Amino acid sequence: MNNSQYSKGNQEKGLTPITSPWMHDIMNHPKVVDELFKRFGSPLNILHPASFAKNCTRFKEVFQNHDIKFGIFYARKANKAKAFVKQAFIENIGVDTASERELLQSLQLGGDGDHLVLTSAIKTKEQVKTALQNNVPIVLDNDDECVLVNDLAEKNNCKARVAFRLSGFYVNKKKLYSRFGFDIDDIEEYLMKHVGKDKKYNNFKVEGLHFHLDGYSTRQRSEALLHCISLIQKLRENDFSFRFIDMGGGILINYLKHKEEWLNFDVRLKESLKGKISPITFNNNGLGYRFEDGIIKGDRKTYPYFNEINSDKFLEEILKYSDQNGSSVASLLQKENIEIRIEPGRSLVNQSGITMARVVHRKKDAKGQWLIGLEMNMSQMMSSSADFMLDPFV
Repeated sequence: MNNSQYSKGNQEKGLTPITSPWMHDIMNHPKVVDELFKRFGSPLNILHPASFAKNCTRFKEVFQNHDIKFGIFYARKANKAKAFVKQAFIENIGVDTASERELLQSLQLGGDGDHLVLTSAIKTKEQVKTALQNNVPIVLDNDDECVLVNDLAEKNNCKARVAFRLSGFYVNKKKLYSRFGFDIDDIEEYLMKHVGKDKKYNNFKVEGLHFHLDGYSTRQRSEALLHCISLIQKLRENDFSFRFIDMGGGILINYLKHKEEWLNFDVRLKESLKGKISPITFNNNGLGYRFEDGIIKGDRKTYPYFNEINSDKFLEEILKYSDQNGSSVASLLQKENIEIRIEPGRSLVNQSGITMARVVHRKKDAKGQWLIGLEMNMSQMMSSSADFMLDPFV
């Protein structure tokens, strides 16, 4: 950024971020920024819902180009700001809620049973009651949750709209590990035995299947979708009426302008740990790498900040993947009249916000390194994970 007010903190061999014009417009008006600090204090979280809407449109266009039914549910845990919930409803998409507070707020902001889903890892009675009272679908993770939801549905004299979360999919003949969900090998028998009229769980309206995979593999997501489509085909023959498959989130985005900068960063990080060049991270933090016994060990723990296949391209790659008969995921979804749902988080809020903090002081530490004191606390700036890398405009 070329102006007298702001410049990149790491100007020499740093990483060049992708930024939006609205961000620079704010930084180019320091008097406005100063007034905002005076009015709201520091730090400032400045949001841009129009960018959220643009990201939403990209996903919609992918689905529309394949002529398949779809649902987009914003994973609110990515950013809990009410502005994004409001924008989601304006865009006629839903919100994925992962706590009672998120669910209640989303209901108060205009959400309903067709635009909300409850996916909490830990579901309390109050969460489930709220979902049942508002006809919000509940994603079931285990048998104990089935007991809880079925009992509360019976007490409330209603049918619980549910989807079953699955895991343990096979890719390259290897089973994917997850601590969440029902195992794909067991779910057919489980549903046939326990779910339905005159069975243990007779207060369910089963609507869909759900999964959320670790990592960022498009192939794994495609294979999981193929497993789910096959399962639905079998279960439909036994009076189950599945409407959708929800593939969760984990859709990659791209933060950086230049691929080479990212590749060089990894090389230079390793070189700095070996002592061959000066540290390129604060206190020579290896970000997951470590130098032991003369070699680099470990893996970089950061997000993969440069990705050529990202956002709508990531989704497109999943849908065009073909099974052994040459049928694409998209064509099978269309043939079986199955709605595909996604729960994007950071890929919807990409370029939709910045955090600004007032500089309070400068000082040198015991190593002679310059430190900049900001009017904000550590949790407002970063997490405890190496995934979060800071290189601000100052």
